[in-house]
Amino acid sequence: MEGLPDLDLPENPKLTANITHFARALRKSGLKAGPGKVLEATRAVAAVGFTSKTDFYWTLHAVFVSRPEERRVFHQVFRLYWRDPRYLEHMMSLMLPAVRGVQEDRAAKPAEKRAAESLLDGIEPERPEGQGEEETDETQIEVDASLTMSAEERLRTLDFEQMSTSEVAEAKRLLARLTLPVKPLQSRRTKAALDGRLPDWRRTMRDAMRQGGEIRDLAKKERRIRWPNLVVLCDISGSMSSYSRMVLHFLHTVANQKGAGWAKVHGFTFGTRLTNITRHLATRDVDAALAAAGAEAQDWEGGTRIGESLHAFNRDWSRRVMGQGAVVLIITDGLDRDDPDRLAKEMERLHLSAKRVIWLNPLLRWEGFAPKAAGIRAMLPHVDTFRAGHNIASLEALAQALSHPDDAGEKARLMAAL
Repeated sequence: MEGLPDLDLPENPKLTANITHFARALRKSGLKAGPGKVLEATRAVAAVGFTSKTDFYWTLHAVFVSRPEERRVFHQVFRLYWRDPRYLEHMMSLMLPAVRGVQEDRAAKPAEKRAAESLLDGIEPERPEGQGEEETDETQIEVDASLTMSAEERLRTLDFEQMSTSEVAEAKRLLARLTLPVKPLQSRRTKAALDGRLPDWRRTMRDAMRQGGEIRDLAKKERRIRWPNLVVLCDISGSMSSYSRMVLHFLHTVANQKGAGWAKVHGFTFGTRLTNITRHLATRDVDAALAAAGAEAQDWEGGTRIGESLHAFNRDWSRRVMGQGAVVLIITDGLDRDDPDRLAKEMERLHLSAKRVIWLNPLLRWEGFAPKAAGIRAMLPHVDTFRAGHNIASLEALAQALSHPDDAGEKARLMAAL
């Protein structure tokens, strides 16, 4: 299998000990790898043998991986644990951001930091020989803190897919503090108001009838205000897994936030089919809410059929959840397997039903992004705002986009490139 290192096991390997430590690293990375799995893996490897590195990989994969989203983490832990010669120095270099070294060779791959974090748990960077806890003035290195980015600021701009386990946990705490306020909409309906700007002739005449037909005071009224619905359509296909999980965490915060202004927050996930997760978002505990949503959406880490999913939404849910003035938030990379003409037709129908359609695309994180994919070219003309959605900073910018109805993000630039 491409990307797997050559196995360099000792002549008489301690099979159980090796697999036990490997399972421990998988467990720290979020996989379910208990003692029972270790026994199963030991027996499976003993039966298959070490004749092929690919057979060894897939033997352990069959035992420890039970969900599609665990494949990437398993691959990285396997690659790092079974004798990748540079993983230790590469991950140690991440602890010294001001020092040039292995870190600059390449950026961390998806799930690699989480895998290495589990393997390096408890390991401290080695000190130069002869260096103690107290350094002399000659050997002490001073770092100008004014030129470095704070940990929180760095986390805000870090790609969701490149985060370690601890960084994901901290990012979720930051997302729980974000707000997504919306301005109210004026209704054509009115209500009585002492200091209203509009004269209420009907109430004025009724009051006059009680006074023998004499008009003493002019009744006033003002327009009622109403709050729009927020409808979120989140792609949970394989290419969007890391981003969709963080966005759904943010969506849960918005759905349970008091005073934000949304009349109702509706959530839908789609990959190969559409799933309504709105009722799960009402659960106060975010972990329980997302676990229930994940259990109901059976197409996690699967393919992408955006056109078919939008057709299901327009047919079954649009008239129920949109209402007047609804804002639709689409989170997807636009890499669709459906017919682009059908996708364009469904996007046009969705756009006509909503007051505003905002598209968050994590692919916009790349400086040279261009609308080359057929799905992106089909969707782009039917959105009002096109923005990046790959880190905390991009979700913070979403609030600014909502407060400025004329904010089109990157749409104008990319439409010119079509």
